[in-house]
Amino acid sequence: MYLLTGWITLFIIGTDLFVISPLLPFIAKEYEITPSVAGWIVAVFSLMYAISAPIFGWLSDRKGRRLFIVFGLLSFCLSNFLTAISSSFVMLIISRIFAGLSVASITPLVYAIIGDTALPERRGAWLSVVVSGHLMALWAGAPIGTLIEQFLGWRSVFIYLAAIAFLISILNFRVWASINKVHSAEELTKGSPTKIIFAVSATTFWAIAMYALYVFLGTGLVLYNHFSSGELTTSIAAYGIGAVIGSLSSGRVTDKIGARMVSIFSTSLLTGILVLLGIFFSSGTLVYFLLFLWALVGYTSFTSYQARLAAEFPETRGMVLALNNTALYIGITLGSILGSLVIARLGFYILPFICGGIALIGSLICSIRK
Repeated sequence: MYLLTGWITLFIIGTDLFVISPLLPFIAKEYEITPSVAGWIVAVFSLMYAISAPIFGWLSDRKGRRLFIVFGLLSFCLSNFLTAISSSFVMLIISRIFAGLSVASITPLVYAIIGDTALPERRGAWLSVVVSGHLMALWAGAPIGTLIEQFLGWRSVFIYLAAIAFLISILNFRVWASINKVHSAEELTKGSPTKIIFAVSATTFWAIAMYALYVFLGTGLVLYNHFSSGELTTSIAAYGIGAVIGSLSSGRVTDKIGARMVSIFSTSLLTGILVLLGIFFSSGTLVYFLLFLWALVGYTSFTSYQARLAAEFPETRGMVLALNNTALYIGITLGSILGSLVIARLGFYILPFICGGIALIGSLICSIRK
């Protein structure tokens, strides 16, 4: 029941995150603004998440995780309802700030509470399952939301998310009733801030390497490879399937041979795959396989590193995994900026090679950490 609860919770949270992109044109049209201005609803969400996640992680290590997960889901329910009834763009922005704050007390704490409940020899597998719930939203939850928009309008999507979040808050309240792990102040001093920040910095470099290219992948495939809509859809599907398989399969491998070894090997392999993607990006059908392989290895790296952090920092697991999520969002933001600059000044084809170099930095951090 723990795994099912965690999976469903992160699937709904992921759907809220990933459905925004296809809904942006409709939101911009209704408020009579440009898509770039409408994009601020994503920026304020991410900024609030990145700032507040470590605070909730720190509090959950002291007060227990269940309280904050349930609080976050009820707040998430309210924020999505506010998004649905927003009468102005300013109100919409405020609702998404509130949504970012809410999600910051859910996602990292679900990872942490799964780490608390799983047996050490099963922790990697359990974490990989709940991560797959978040990734499943990329190619299942978001398309469902888009379909709902076509029949009922974009506001109805957030009404449904609010209603489901309320039901899931009840489920989380019941399921985690017996799990309320709290550490003493003495235990919480064991994780050196410098050591923790250095550890999560690997995730920032991973996110830059992944998202600097992923954000502009559609642009590259359409403008430079002249892919049709069908070919673009196939490409994204190949990436999404690779991401889910990588996340799920990494758990079992991690539990068998160790999170440290898997995270080092997969992050190093990611460097080589990005270079291959740069070399063979215009190779036709081969690019589908390389996109699949890129996501497979990339999300094997991310999931195994989450398991590694959960095992290495048991006393401050909530704060460390929250900081890791902050590092992830920082990396996504920096990656988007980097990708834009590289394409504008050097061209798209150089971008995979630069991302490979950045992935190499992440792999070095993974390797030299004890």
